[in-house]
Amino acid sequence: MAKGILGKKLGMTQIFNDEGKVIPVTVVEAGPCVVLQKKTKATDGYEAIQIGFDEKKERKTNRPEKGHFDKAGVKPQRYIKEIRLDEEGTSAYEVGQEIKADVFAQGEYVDVSGVSKGKGFAGAIKRHGFHRGPMGHGSHYHRAPGSLGPVDPARVFKNRPLPGHMGQENVTVQKLEIIKVDTERNLLLVKGALPGARDSYLVIKDSVKA
Repeated sequence: MAKGILGKKLGMTQIFNDEGKVIPVTVVEAGPCVVLQKKTKATDGYEAIQIGFDEKKERKTNRPEKGHFDKAGVKPQRYIKEIRLDEEGTSAYEVGQEIKADVFAQGEYVDVSGVSKGKGFAGAIKRHGFHRGPMGHGSHYHRAPGSLGPVDPARVFKNRPLPGHMGQENVTVQKLEIIKVDTERNLLLVKGALPGARDSYLVIKDSVKA
């Protein structure tokens, strides 16, 4: 049965395993989340649950949102996402139910999605990994993107790697191992680095490659 949870990235640290080796981990505050809505194949054409994370003040909620939260019988939530499940998975949840970090166990593999750090406007070398030209005084080509295409069409083709806005994109890192689950504080220690800055929101789901 597929499963998932929403969380907040708290930062990185390291722990030692039984063999004394250092393991870099990212600490994630996973839940508690609440189920806001169930979607079924009969009514919506697919199976999923809509879950919310991180309570917010009611005065920061507009009327349509407030009606949605009131219908589910929960307090306003700041971050809302859908988790696709199979029919068996959807039937295991009820509207208003709470989902905590113990939905995952140590040793399981997960896919983590989030918005990467924004780097602003970047050149082709930093953004796409281009090589630079010679840095000698006689060279007129140092960090420029190079040829933009043939003469004949008299235009630049689509998808040409060029300087531009870098980062702040939806990124998914696949098949990361859960090193530890702290059920008391709702924390997951996930091996390796996760996308986004501190306090950014994440979607944690079962790995499709595990």
